[in-house]
Amino acid sequence: MFTGIVEEIGTIKKISTQQSVVSLKIACHTILSDMHIGDSISVNGACLTVVDFDEHSFSVQVIKGTENKTYLNQLSQAAEVNLERAMLGQGRFGGHFVLGHVDEVAKVTRIQDSDNSKIVTIQPSAKLLTQMVSQGSITVDGVSLTIFKLNASSFDIHLIPETRKSTILNQKRVGDSVHLETDMLFKYVEKIVANQGSGLSSEKLKAFGF
Repeated sequence: MFTGIVEEIGTIKKISTQQSVVSLKIACHTILSDMHIGDSISVNGACLTVVDFDEHSFSVQVIKGTENKTYLNQLSQAAEVNLERAMLGQGRFGGHFVLGHVDEVAKVTRIQDSDNSKIVTIQPSAKLLTQMVSQGSITVDGVSLTIFKLNASSFDIHLIPETRKSTILNQKRVGDSVHLETDMLFKYVEKIVANQGSGLSSEKLKAFGF
């Protein structure tokens, strides 16, 4: 489980493939302080397992199932990635509940500069749009963000200066890919309501604490 609060930006140092498994060696500093083999690390929002590490970097493997739902196999050497360790039970919870299970890869379709933020428009599938609400939470490349505007076929996020400085989202350009994970709490409510054989209403959302 993650929070969507990126701890640091890492750099891909080496990419290798063996028997359809892609191995990524990622250089970093902060998250190495208490790392162990088997730890879960969010790499651009995808939960991966540490298989090796040293004082300068760690390695993870991208298996076929993960490769098919992410763009991690398209990363190149020297590419930067958002990194977050699994959340601590006694720590502050600053973002929202993030599983690290990427729902899909979407495209950036528009970027606008405003007075105090950068507005990024992202176009997901129609199915994923049904799991979003205006002012709700969304994870983009592992970053917990707010859906500021929900459009018919896209949504907008606002990148404040701190987000642009501490994540790779400021590097994105129109046409670039991003990992999306919708709010897990909404998914659970959607599942419960579907099992009851009726639609989702404001009354039912209130009953489930929304």
